[in-house]
Amino acid sequence: MAGKNIMIVGVGGQGTLLTSRILGGLAISGGYDVKLSEVHGMAQRGGSVVTFVRYGEKVSEPIVEEGQADVIIAFERLEALRYAHFLKKDGALIVNDWRIDPMPVVIGAAKYPEGILESLKERHKVYTVNATEESKKLGNPRVFNLIVLGAAAQHMDFTKEQWYEVIEKTVPPKTVDINKKAFDVGYHL
Repeated sequence: MAGKNIMIVGVGGQGTLLTSRILGGLAISGGYDVKLSEVHGMAQRGGSVVTFVRYGEKVSEPIVEEGQADVIIAFERLEALRYAHFLKKDGALIVNDWRIDPMPVVIGAAKYPEGILESLKERHKVYTVNATEESKKLGNPRVFNLIVLGAAAQHMDFTKEQWYEVIEKTVPPKTVDINKKAFDVGYHL
């Protein structure tokens, strides 16, 4: 029963907290000790939001140290770049290929970096998913985070049934079907 250190990074309003709750619930139902912690930069829209989910036989610290994450789930390219140094040597970086300009870029004080995915791929195992586009095809752009989670699920040790069960318990009742559908899209990418 090996544990895992997972990091979820995104910007305010992207559903990082819901995603971490699903992951935490999953690990608990799998019989693991779980620690969650949320680190907000600026939690309003556009600011960095980071969530750590650690699970294992016994987890003492909720925070994942640099170079210790098995999986990083990034809902946006720049956030992936910003936190990639937390990834283990053989860790998996799952990135939603999407751009959200942070405040400094919006006000013209900084430029959004070019070639983020290319430079990340030189140093890490990167799996990109075009979740924002895929979620629009499902008719609900808000479920893109479950598409990213579905892709990330390939790098964790839970069955699809276990994921479904926790999704059903965690998301608002009216959205269960669309969230499961979204997870499925990511799972099969």
